[in-house]
Amino acid sequence: MATLTVPAHVPTPYEDAEQLKKAFDGWGTNEKLIISILAHRNAAQRKAIREVYTETYGEDLLKSLDKELTSDFESLLVLWTLDPAQRDATLANRATKKWTASNQVLLEIACTRSSHDLFLARQAYHCLYKKSIEEDVAHHITGDFGKLLVFLVASFRYEGPEVNTTLAKQEAKILRKHITDNACNHDEVLRIIATRSKTQLNATLNIYNNEFGNAINKDLKSDPKDEFLRALRSTIKCLTTPEKYFEKVLRLAINKTGTDEGALTRVVATRAEVDMKHIAGEYQRRSSIPLEKAIVNDTHGDYEDLLLALIGCENDA
Repeated sequence: MATLTVPAHVPTPYEDAEQLKKAFDGWGTNEKLIISILAHRNAAQRKAIREVYTETYGEDLLKSLDKELTSDFESLLVLWTLDPAQRDATLANRATKKWTASNQVLLEIACTRSSHDLFLARQAYHCLYKKSIEEDVAHHITGDFGKLLVFLVASFRYEGPEVNTTLAKQEAKILRKHITDNACNHDEVLRIIATRSKTQLNATLNIYNNEFGNAINKDLKSDPKDEFLRALRSTIKCLTTPEKYFEKVLRLAINKTGTDEGALTRVVATRAEVDMKHIAGEYQRRSSIPLEKAIVNDTHGDYEDLLLALIGCENDA
């Protein structure tokens, strides 16, 4: 469930655009007014505001935000204001240029979006960067990581409820064989994980667990230092229990050694309209502290206020 809250009576895009322009003008920027508007509009409403703003004032709203705001607050607000497909394309492009084994943004996008949303992200990527996301992934990311990611970003999974039990049994055996043979990079493994519908894949993994006594991710921990196995585990987690995957990203981002604002920003911006309520619930279950309290403890100022607004917990202090 989403945490985004939209008022029952929403002003027109023209009224919102006018208020945003007022927030930028004069002595100092009115950050609270900006949050009160953009943090409480859904994707379609934000898109309409952006279009009207450009028509009326001759400048992209994102450029105005970039000029008037700074630091993590600006990064979160710009990412949030982007059309979701453009946002995913932007995040994917950044990830291809700064790939590390721990940078799993591409896995997130490929595995937690619907087939339609992933298709729209690929279209947006093509429009923004004049090449395909598959091309960039293949160019910048080599080896088994690259092969896995090309499979994933090019996928268009069926999203219906049907399950082929016979196929699930066959493919559970295929997965077991290659994992036992330490051949987790085999094309058959990647094909099954990257192309089967999530419903079908869940059936296969349930059979794997029942037949062989271990959840597949436990078997994929045979070498905890193997980064490719880690990526496979993350892929499966994203596909089957995304709320647990994102909870872990947040848990690692908000910790005693310092906040990873990039990860915190990305998760909140991309999940507030999707399943942030489930993620927050999982976070509290694992950390014994509400997500909003963890955010208050680790962030401050306008950035904190915007984060709280997007997870449905306004800061009234």
